[in-house]
Amino acid sequence: MFIVRPMPEQIAPGLVAELEKCEVATIGHVLHSGFVDPEIRAVLPNARVAGTAVTLRIPHADSTLLHYLTAHVRPGDIVVIERCGDERHACWGGVITNAMKLAGVKAGVIDGPATDFSEIRRVEMPMWCRGPSPITTKLLGLEGAINVPVNVGGQTVSPGDAVLCDESGVVVLAPADAPTIAARAIAMQEAELELLARLAAGEKLPDISGARAMVEGKLQTA
Repeated sequence: MFIVRPMPEQIAPGLVAELEKCEVATIGHVLHSGFVDPEIRAVLPNARVAGTAVTLRIPHADSTLLHYLTAHVRPGDIVVIERCGDERHACWGGVITNAMKLAGVKAGVIDGPATDFSEIRRVEMPMWCRGPSPITTKLLGLEGAINVPVNVGGQTVSPGDAVLCDESGVVVLAPADAPTIAARAIAMQEAELELLARLAAGEKLPDISGARAMVEGKLQTA
């Protein structure tokens, strides 16, 4: 049986632009949750993209609903795919890459393998997955669900969530929380530039961070 629910409201372009200024690892200094399994890695390591989660659940070897989805995705979407534990079959390859790229999709995030990495690189389609596999899914016409909550890399993703991906990984944010988190991350990155300038000028990191005072204040004396 197939479940197809309406496409979610898209994240505002201004918020997408702010998120794309943020490093996922900087948000890792702010949050402990929202991150997918780090084994889901970037195929294009220099890409950083943000967008709206369009979710897909496709179990086992049936990719019929992924083909169907290519006619409904919009510019700015990030396709997030739950594979229900299947790490054998690659659901996303060269044809899907081209169809999604032509539709304006920002990226794919798959809790499983993909294939045709050379085509992914040629088209410059940002992709996060668990690695390559030569064994592909088929058009079996059995089951799947579009725009339902999914579990990807241990993280629940709802349609319409804000997704940010870069070389460090993938983080999923509730749209209502994303502006505050983005603003905090950008401020931290700007502060880091100031810290690096102080290091270049000769200051020592433990003096700047306070680590020296913490350690020396608790040193045991002989």
